[in-house]
Amino acid sequence: MGDRQRPSRTRNVRPVVDTRAEIARLEGYLAWEAEVAAAERDARGFADRFPWLRPDDRETLERAYADDRLRYAEEVVDRAVGRCQTLAARYRAESRRLCARFAALCAAVTVGVALLAVLPAALRG
Repeated sequence: MGDRQRPSRTRNVRPVVDTRAEIARLEGYLAWEAEVAAAERDARGFADRFPWLRPDDRETLERAYADDRLRYAEEVVDRAVGRCQTLAARYRAESRRLCARFAALCAAVTVGVALLAVLPAALRG
């Protein structure tokens, strides 16, 4: 009994899960699986154009067709991800620039209002 440890009381604590990220990951998985199924279906359709192929040659042709299509789909996805990252970086930079301009405007208005509030008292005295 000396080797056994008492189980932790934190078993019922649920891990923090980013639901949006998990949904996006699931959507990505399902989209890719649909692409794989479509590539395999189209590969079979392509191989059907060559009825004289032996079964092993047909399988090789189907595999090559599906692999090429999936490689191209991967490249398209990679380009889209790269473009999204570029746009997100540009958006963040523009957002920071606009926030800085707005902060400067607020500071200028605050200083202007403060001067207008102090100026009449300074002119009287």
